[in-house]
Amino acid sequence: MNDKKIIAVDFDGTCVEHEYPAIGFEVDGAVETLQALTKQGHKIILYSMRSGEKLDKAVKWFKDRKVELWGINKNPEQKAWTDSPKVYADIYIDDAALGCPIMFIDGAKHPVVDWAKVRTQLEYDGVL
Repeated sequence: MNDKKIIAVDFDGTCVEHEYPAIGFEVDGAVETLQALTKQGHKIILYSMRSGEKLDKAVKWFKDRKVELWGINKNPEQKAWTDSPKVYADIYIDDAALGCPIMFIDGAKHPVVDWAKVRTQLEYDGVL
C-alpha cells in the first residue's frame, strides 16, 4: 500500500442523495468505503458547502456511521505552510468533480457518486 492519503469528501450527491437542505438517503457503498479508508489510516476531510446547523447535521451523519473525520472544511495542518482557504488533499471525491464516477438513481433529479467504481479505482491505485 502507498502512503496514507488525505481525502476530501463532498457530502450532498457524494455520501447522500441530493436533498439539500435536508439529508438525503445514503449512497450505497459510501459508508463502507469511508470506513475502510479510515481503518487503513487515511485522513478524511468533509469538504462541503454546508455551514452552520446544516453542516452540524452532516458531521453527525459521519459520527453516527462511525466514520472519523480528520477535518471539516479545512485541512488541520495546512495553516503551517499556506494561508490559502482552498482545502489541500491528495484525493477529492465529489459528484461535481471531473472524472469522478457517477450514477443515476431511479427517480432522482441529480446523479450521485458511484462508490463501487470509486472503490475499484482506490484499490487499483493501492490506496485500499
